[in-house]
Amino acid sequence: MIDTQTLLLIALAWAVVAYLIVPRLWVAYFRRHPLLTQLARITQTGDGHPGDPINLALLGTDEELVKAMSAAGWFPADPITLASSVRIAADTVLRRADDEAPVSNLFLFGRKQDLAFEQPIGGGPGRRHHVRFWRWDQLYQGHIARFGAATYDAKVGLSHTTGQVTHHIAPDIDAERDRMVRELQQAGVAGPVEWLDGFHSELEGRNGGGDPWHTDGRLAIVTLRETSPSA
Repeated sequence: MIDTQTLLLIALAWAVVAYLIVPRLWVAYFRRHPLLTQLARITQTGDGHPGDPINLALLGTDEELVKAMSAAGWFPADPITLASSVRIAADTVLRRADDEAPVSNLFLFGRKQDLAFEQPIGGGPGRRHHVRFWRWDQLYQGHIARFGAATYDAKVGLSHTTGQVTHHIAPDIDAERDRMVRELQQAGVAGPVEWLDGFHSELEGRNGGGDPWHTDGRLAIVTLRETSPSA
């Protein structure tokens, strides 16, 4: 039987942990991850369908991001216009590579992507690695932050939700996230990499085209180097 003194010690220990230690841990956590709990995890299509999931963030200036992506072998994607749409249709039929093929608009923070990049694969623009970035209106640990959705376009087909012609993504979005982190590191433009566990509570879903995706729920946060090694 537990005596009164032991009960008092247990109660005191609980009070210290619950009211002193744990609150300070949460304060430290949210200082380190400001408002990430309020950040949308999934982008949206123009008609309000769920889009591609957010799976990484790059920290740095606009110039650093563009230079980093170029150093890692990525090309800026053209905006969607009538001319670029006709070009990608022709390239798909003729199986011609297109380093700057347009990507469709997805929305985060109430606006379409600020930047988009891609890596083409031989055989036309139907297959490619691509990523969209949205600039956050707040700083993350003193850095400009852009949140990205990196996916692999496996083929061109009809959307399972609208019937429109679209790219269908491969389901393993973690593979694209990890690939981009690795390429930035190999190019020498990545500084510290932080992995935020539990960023996604929903570990599977479908995007606006009806394509299934799955994830381990982690967000990769890459701090870009101020200058590349060759600068």
